Amino acid sequence: MRIDVWSDVVCPWCYIGKRRLEQALAESGDQAEIVWHSFQLDPSSTNDDPRDLPTRLGEKYGRGREWGVQANAHVTEIAAELGLEYHLDQAKAANTVDAHRLLHLARELVEAGQVPADTQDRLKERLLKAYFTDGLPVGDHATLASLADEVGLPSDRVTDVLAGTTYTEEVAADQAQALAYGANGVPFFVIDEKYGVSGAQPVEVFREALSRANADRKPVTLITGPSATDDPTCGPDGCPI
Repeated sequence: MRIDVWSDVVCPWCYIGKRRLEQALAESGDQAEIVWHSFQLDPSSTNDDPRDLPTRLGEKYGRGREWGVQANAHVTEIAAELGLEYHLDQAKAANTVDAHRLLHLARELVEAGQVPADTQDRLKERLLKAYFTDGLPVGDHATLASLADEVGLPSDRVTDVLAGTTYTEEVAADQAQALAYGANGVPFFVIDEKYGVSGAQPVEVFREALSRANADRKPVTLITGPSATDDPTCGPDGCPI
């Protein structure tokens, strides 16, 4: 089973959605390849924005700072139920394009067999924890290089990516693909390119989606007559292979 996930590393519901998906997989016993795709909630954000998170949220949604404080408290409580420790009062503004570019690097190295298969997932987890729990600036190159080193990405490749624009087009393509699927927010999950789950849904919703995907993947039952290999020619029953 393959699960494609679009999310941002500064999206509080994306971390919650990741944990709920992981819980559903653990409860169902399913094995899945999880591929992380880029989605920037605010591509115009900067790394040097002096405003705190409640202020930024309140202004973005036009509801004021106090609303931002309450929203952060609410999502922090939900995260805690899943064992996640949010310190949103320490969250630092960040443009996440470089973090996403490193996630693309990790995926490329996984596909090339140069790093363990779970490397992209571990980098995603580390970036989320860095922002939500550790209060680290995930738009800062030195911080990103350190986090990438923690999960075993080759430092020379990381340095090259951060120094240039590699994977910028892939980040944009991911965002366009999510919109083409009809996603209007993140997290957004696509299971086996067939079943979509929008948002950090409850665990039971993920379990249902996994169950449906598994049902679709049952082996085909063959109903046939004598083996076509008895006749070396192609006929009404098909061609021998």
